[in-house]
Amino acid sequence: MRFILCGSSARKLKRKGHNTLGGRAFPEYFYPLVSAEIPDFDLEKALNHGMLPTHYLAKSPSRFLTAYVDVYLKEEIKEESLVRNLTTFQRFLEVAALCDGEMVNYNNVAQDCGVSAVTVKSYFEILQDSLVGYMIPAFTKSMKRRLVQSPRFYYFDVGVANHLLHRKNLERGTVEYGHAFEHFVIQEMVAYLALNNRDEKLYYWRTYSGTEVDAVIDDAKVAIEIKSVEEVLPKHLKGLKAFGEEYPGSRRMIVSLDVINRKIGDIEAIYILDFLKMLWNGEIQ
Repeated sequence: MRFILCGSSARKLKRKGHNTLGGRAFPEYFYPLVSAEIPDFDLEKALNHGMLPTHYLAKSPSRFLTAYVDVYLKEEIKEESLVRNLTTFQRFLEVAALCDGEMVNYNNVAQDCGVSAVTVKSYFEILQDSLVGYMIPAFTKSMKRRLVQSPRFYYFDVGVANHLLHRKNLERGTVEYGHAFEHFVIQEMVAYLALNNRDEKLYYWRTYSGTEVDAVIDDAKVAIEIKSVEEVLPKHLKGLKAFGEEYPGSRRMIVSLDVINRKIGDIEAIYILDFLKMLWNGEIQ
């Protein structure tokens, strides 16, 4: 027999739905569209519109994104009485967008929202329970360098982050484009690891001196730097080189808009569209 549970509250289902059938039910999560599901995948459309089906396919996604964020998210939070002050939570959603792809500092966010750090932490938990956002933990296994341990936050879809940040018509070479580019690649990697039931976890790596790598898979097996540059230069490899000194057995690569795939020393430079194909073919391991 098959049982189908229907409902709009991911938070309720996540917290209660599968606990009543311990060992007999398995949680499965849906994600936005991924590049491998779209035959004529358009990177620029993905970065600007996001990957929710209706949004990606729309000529102008603004109306759909407004409905999703301002109606669905707010109404779900309000319906479940998760927060007392909905206006404050709306402000938090926008401030959280400023943290998208950045290390989370609860005190700084609290100051911007006018609430306590404890409240901000509970707000982030609501976003995670509602599957609206997720934390990427810091990779902390090191013998040589002192590493940052704060997690990074990402909204579940780059289009939602764009809407909250009022980012439109992203242009290559801008800081905004770079943030969206990184978010999209992380989004694809999160979906790949989950949909393929891979046991590997995704981390980021950053030292207290500011040297960092955007994505680390599992126990330093693969390290990936994400840059929206059209030409990879030696200065873009600083983090990967430092990571290689710490973990010499790792596979290291930089993903960018540079169309020429090549090896720079022992670091692989891979064009974004080729990287996506490699990812979904199971070749990034």
